[in-house]
Amino acid sequence: MPPDSFDYPLGIRPWRNDRKDRARRQTEGYLFSLLENSADAYRFSAIAGAAKIPAIFRSFARLLPEEAFLILEYYQEEAETDPPSEGEDRPEPTVFYSPYLPTEELLDLLEPYLDRLVHDGFVGFGLANNRAGFELFCSEEKVLTCFTGNHLRMMDLFARHDIPFDPRVKFPSDFGHDHLSLLCHPRTALPAPLCDMPDEQLDYLHFCAELTEELEMYPVEETLSFFFSQKEQDLIEERLFSDEAYADFADDDFGGLLLDWDDFVCECQASFEGDLWEYRQGLRIRDAIQFVIDGMPKLLREKILDIVREGDETFQKNLIDRRKRLDPPGEPRTSAERFWYHGMVRNQGAPLRRDLIRQGWYKP
Repeated sequence: MPPDSFDYPLGIRPWRNDRKDRARRQTEGYLFSLLENSADAYRFSAIAGAAKIPAIFRSFARLLPEEAFLILEYYQEEAETDPPSEGEDRPEPTVFYSPYLPTEELLDLLEPYLDRLVHDGFVGFGLANNRAGFELFCSEEKVLTCFTGNHLRMMDLFARHDIPFDPRVKFPSDFGHDHLSLLCHPRTALPAPLCDMPDEQLDYLHFCAELTEELEMYPVEETLSFFFSQKEQDLIEERLFSDEAYADFADDDFGGLLLDWDDFVCECQASFEGDLWEYRQGLRIRDAIQFVIDGMPKLLREKILDIVREGDETFQKNLIDRRKRLDPPGEPRTSAERFWYHGMVRNQGAPLRRDLIRQGWYKP
C-alpha cells in the first residue's frame, strides 16, 4: 500500500497535526517474544490494515479445535472521547467471555457483527481455546495480540496475509490519536454493509449488549488474565490425574478452575449464601489449585501463584476466628499451609451460619 494511506479502522483517527507524518510511518507488521514466567508460550503483537483483520480472524479460527469462546471488551456506559481531567481516572472497559461453543457456530453468529467490531474504536474482541493454548484478541486500539505455544503456526498465518515480521513495528499507542464510535462518521464513510443500518445497530452499547445476551456471556475481572500453553496444560492435567482426590478436576479447563476460585472469593466477600457443604466445595477448589502448584516446575509454579495471589490476599483479609480450623487436625494434603481452612469468612449467610452453629463452631 502507498506509504501515506495506511488502512486504519474507522475507530482510530490520528491527530490532525500528526496525521501526515504518522501515516507515512505506520506500516503493517508483527513482533513476538516469550511470555514472562513461561518457557514455551509466546506473545505476538501485530498491526494490520482494517481490510485484513476479518480475514486474519477467520484464518485463526480455522486453527482452533472444534470449540472456542468469544472474548468481548467494551465500555458498558458511553465512553468519553475527551481525555479525563487531571486527577480523574479513565473509565475501564468490561471484559466478557462466552461459554465454549462449536467454533463454526460461533463464527456464523459473529459474521453479522464482524465489520462493526473491527471498525468501532471502543470495542475489542477475540477468540480463544484455553486447553489448546491459543488466543487472538483485537483490542480497541486495533492491535492484534496472540498467545500461543506454537509460534511457527502464527508466523505462517501472518505470512499468508502479507504481515511481515518487524521488530521495529509501530502501534497506534506510539502516536497521538482519537478513538471514535461508528456513530461519529457520516454514512458515506462507513463500509458498505453498515451504510444502511439504523443508528441503534451502529451503537456499540446496543450491538455489544446484543452479543453478550445472545451468547450468554459473563463478565470477567480484567486483572485476572492468564495464559497456559498446551504443554503447560498437559503438565497440569497429568498432575491432577495422579491423585484420585483431584482427578475429577482433570477433565475441566484449569483456567476455569482459577476463575471459580476468584468467583468464590468474591461471593464470600459480599456474603456467602450457600451452606457449609457448598463452602467446603469452594475450599476444595483451592486445595486442587495448591496440589497443582506443589507439583509444577518453578516457572509454572510461580505463574499460578501470581494468578491466585490477589484472590488469596482478599480471602485472608475476610477471615475471622483464625485460631480455629475448619478441617480436621493433622498434616495437610499439600506442602503449603492451607490458610483457607483457618478461620471463617466474615460475611455469612443464614444457611452457612446455621450449619456452623450445628457443627459447634461457635462453642466457647
